[in-house]
Amino acid sequence: MEPRHDMGTGGNCICPKCETLMEHRRGIPCQDEKCPKCGAKMLREGSYHHELLMAKRAKKK
Repeated sequence: MEPRHDMGTGGNCICPKCETLMEHRRGIPCQDEKCPKCGAKMLREGSYHHELLMAKRAKKK
């Protein structure tokens, strides 16, 4: 069985490259969405992977 990442309805998907935000569509994981500006895979805002990205960026500064 494939693991589920239930973060509930609502929220946003964010692009890890250009930081474009788009509204999360129910039933479609953000990672299955492509950024409308640059084509990168989206991340769910506030998810584990988004937090890792933010920590990595903060460390670089």
